Formats: sequence, C-alpha cells, structure tokens
Amino acid sequence: MTLTDPHDQISRLESEIERLSEAVERCRKIAIAARTAILAGGVLLAAILLGLIRADGLSLMLVTILGIGGFVLYGSNDTTAKQLAAGVEEAERQRSELIGQIELTLVPEPSKLLH
Repeated sequence: MTLTDPHDQISRLESEIERLSEAVERCRKIAIAARTAILAGGVLLAAILLGLIRADGLSLMLVTILGIGGFVLYGSNDTTAKQLAAGVEEAERQRSELIGQIELTLVPEPSKLLH
C-alpha cells in the first residue's frame, strides 16, 4: 500500500476525526464551566444588590472576574468549538468521498447454514 492508498487516507482521516471530536468534547466542558462562572457572578451580584453580602472590594472583584472572565472564556471557546466542528465535518466529507472511490466487493450470503 502506498501513501496515496485510499485505505491509508481513510485511516488517517478517522484518526483526525477522533482527535477533533475529543477536542470538541473538551470545548463543551469548558463552555459549561464558563456558563457556571457567569451564573455565579450573577448570583453574587444579586446577593450584593439585595444586601445579603456586604459590598466590599473582594466581593465586587469576584463579581467582575466571574462575569467578564466567564463571557470571555465562553466567547473564545465557542469560536474554537465551531472551528473544530467544521474540521470534523470536512474530514468526514473527505472520508465519505474516499470510501465512494473504493471498489467494494459484495460477499454473497451463504445458501446453507454452516453450523
């Protein structure tokens, strides 16, 4: 088999699809963490506004860090996830084309039971 053999290319593409899919899953987990940070910042801000927590420098800093940090993390992670998903789609399209180029051999069904 040569480097341009469709079987080798399909194998390489399947490895790439698996690698990209794992990265998309990591992005999904990061997105959950980012949304949690945004929610925590919002809850902390609401508690400060309702007077449940004293508005000191630390609590205001936490509201800012959680809110802005969560939005920034979510935004950059969302862009990365979209790029990775596009990469998965492209690799799957290429794999489908290569599979379509291979001459498949049909195996006839046995006419008798073998056992």
